[in-house]
Amino acid sequence: MKRYERLRQIRRLDPEKDFLEIYRLSATYEFPWDYTRALELALYRTYAVPSIGALLAETAEFTTRTQKRYDDTALLLDAVVEHGFDGDEGRAAIRRINQMHRSYDISNDDMRYVLCTFVVMPKRWIDAYGWRRLSQHETAASAVYYRTLGQHMGIKEIPGSYEEFAQCLDAYEEAHFGWDEGARGVADATLELMVSWYPRPLAPVLRAATLALLDEPLLRAFGYERPSVLTRAVTRRAVRLRGRAVRLLPPRTAPHYGRQNWEVKGYRDGYRPGELGTWPVPGVRGCPVRHTEVSAAGSAE
Repeated sequence: MKRYERLRQIRRLDPEKDFLEIYRLSATYEFPWDYTRALELALYRTYAVPSIGALLAETAEFTTRTQKRYDDTALLLDAVVEHGFDGDEGRAAIRRINQMHRSYDISNDDMRYVLCTFVVMPKRWIDAYGWRRLSQHETAASAVYYRTLGQHMGIKEIPGSYEEFAQCLDAYEEAHFGWDEGARGVADATLELMVSWYPRPLAPVLRAATLALLDEPLLRAFGYERPSVLTRAVTRRAVRLRGRAVRLLPPRTAPHYGRQNWEVKGYRDGYRPGELGTWPVPGVRGCPVRHTEVSAAGSAE
């Protein structure tokens, strides 16, 4: 297989009907590393909305069991990608997500915003740092994929196209990004987790590099000191060079799913999607975002 052959395969598919196949090809063959990094930053952005970040701090899951919450989130999302919306494991993963979310009073607007980050941030990351830009077919299929996921989660007024997802995200961040002490604690805990995956002497460099990848509104919301121009330029150039190097490599011949990421540490003996996550007492702890209108999608049925 030649470097751009899979892209040609994607372009022969219909983003509306074949969205799962396109998304799977893009996320597990073409850009698995980039999707992982982009979705990490997508979740990081959600903390900067005080109604989300404050609840995450209240549950204490992201500050006391940060690795487990990272693993659970990655594996639950990954199960749907690998097994689809109709497969047993995909349905079990969605059911678990809904069970956790139902334990809290989460607004539909916050839920929709989180969904928007999953659509918009991968495209923005890949267009900036990937070995090629995301194609129109991949972009459209991603919007349909997450629109479908949102419907399974009972989210209302979901944007229809990528452009609408992007407009929704930008408007919501402009209106709602702000400081919250608890949210800053969750952001710090997540940053320390990412740094902990590498040798300890590299921690200061990795911490600075991670902050250099955050944009100005996000830095302001968390009260982080703005990285130097040099740090930002070196970090972003290094990630772009990584993308150029990948372009020279032969294409993947097997998919790489999130469960295969070495950053996932907690389930070396295996797992079942229906057993992941937390089992919160309603109104006490365990859910990542607030809900005002209880989702009708209590299960993935």
